Amino acid sequence: MQVQSKPVLKGARVTLRAPQPDDVAGRLALGNSPELHRLFGGDPSQTRALTEDAAQAWVDRLIGMDHGWVIEMDGRLIGSISLHSLNLADMRAQMAIGILDESCLGQGLGSEAMRVLAAHAFGTMKLHRLSLRVLGFNARAIAAYRKVGFREEGRERESALIAGVWHDDILMGLLSHELLDETRQ
Repeated sequence: MQVQSKPVLKGARVTLRAPQPDDVAGRLALGNSPELHRLFGGDPSQTRALTEDAAQAWVDRLIGMDHGWVIEMDGRLIGSISLHSLNLADMRAQMAIGILDESCLGQGLGSEAMRVLAAHAFGTMKLHRLSLRVLGFNARAIAAYRKVGFREEGRERESALIAGVWHDDILMGLLSHELLDETRQ
């Protein structure tokens, strides 16, 4: 698979960079956490050990995305972030993020990565709106999104079945003039 040229986007602590074929080892080292699997909408009891093939598929998927980046901190892969469902006519896209290193949770790294990507989306790409969806029980993610300026815009009731239990999806949006910098949190 050919690696696409993507800009390197830098924050104070994180760097968003194009995925590379050698990221397979970094992804493999992070493994699969049942708790993270649940927060991403999977059944934690169905979490399996991450295989090299699955790590390769993760990297290949990111490489194949026009707007998909690896999140790196101190030279190591900690997750990914992307824009998808890009609609240039309406100047909008959807954002997705996954911090896969549990030791990096709760440190503001996800908020920083989202802020960096949103600044790129609103500045360089000239988008007007970003949106995302998050499971209603994922309080840490919702707080991180709010730190960036995302606002709740709706709720899809009982839209996700996880381990036999229904959960709501919260729909959130951010307009270009609503992006919060770290000093205005």
